[in-house]
Amino acid sequence: MPRSVLPFLFIASAAFAQTTPPPTPPPEPPEFQRRAQQFVRSGNLDDALAVYETELKTSPDSVAAHNGAGVVLDLLGRTKEAKAHFNRAIDLAATPVAKANARRALAMSYAFDNDCANTAKVEEMVADYWASVPDYFRQGEILNEAARVCIEAGAFDTAEKLYLRGQEAGLKEPSISAARTALWKFRTEHALARLAARRNQPAEARKHVAAARAILDGNPEMAKDQEIFYPYLTGYVALYTGDAKTALADLQKARQDDAFIQVLMAQAYEKLGEKEQAKALYAKAASTTAHNPVGAYARPLATKKLSSR
Repeated sequence: MPRSVLPFLFIASAAFAQTTPPPTPPPEPPEFQRRAQQFVRSGNLDDALAVYETELKTSPDSVAAHNGAGVVLDLLGRTKEAKAHFNRAIDLAATPVAKANARRALAMSYAFDNDCANTAKVEEMVADYWASVPDYFRQGEILNEAARVCIEAGAFDTAEKLYLRGQEAGLKEPSISAARTALWKFRTEHALARLAARRNQPAEARKHVAAARAILDGNPEMAKDQEIFYPYLTGYVALYTGDAKTALADLQKARQDDAFIQVLMAQAYEKLGEKEQAKALYAKAASTTAHNPVGAYARPLATKKLSSR
């Protein structure tokens, strides 16, 4: 899943690492945006929102300010207000890529509502843009991004279709390398294993886990970046097939700074009756400022868990 091309999104990384060359650095953001982003990074969301709102009073057509305000409002749980800003940013966007970026942010706002249908609907438009450029890798990543929202929303059939379409798009890349081909295959087996686990099909899940392992073992160059996502996979499958102890042991080998992993570990601790450890991890996850599938799932869930205690 993708490294964002949006400077106003604050992305945490449960997504798969990319193997493409980094894009050309974006222009230096305006001063108000830098101040607001600093507030977001320090967790001062109300202050960040105030910066964007002040900018919009004098520059009501600022796409950056509308996008930034939308991100902060989603993080604050004020998703209806966020969508108004993202829709305004879409209307104001001067270029097709800017419009696609604003739509992607809108899709993530729906993800904060755990709304697979609308997330997928908007992401389809973003994917269509990348197909038109064409950039099939990004098209595939956007479809996979929507799929990740849908699997955690419980829309398993929709998620499966989107994951498979993402792979199909990605493999259309001209002169695709062997490593990139292996990456798409690994991602798909990873997704199918998680889907099988969620469908209570442990044997099917194990089959796809084994296939993912074989792809890593057969592609050492690709595996350098992707190996970290294997314990995430095995931990996820163990958690959703009823083995919390194994899930926790595996997830402790995954990225510990990842809010999604933190939530999975917290759920495993809960199943093991270790409430304090679960609470500490939910607190970490609730502080994420990622405006992507990770933040959209982890922050609201962790906040809800903490408020119910």
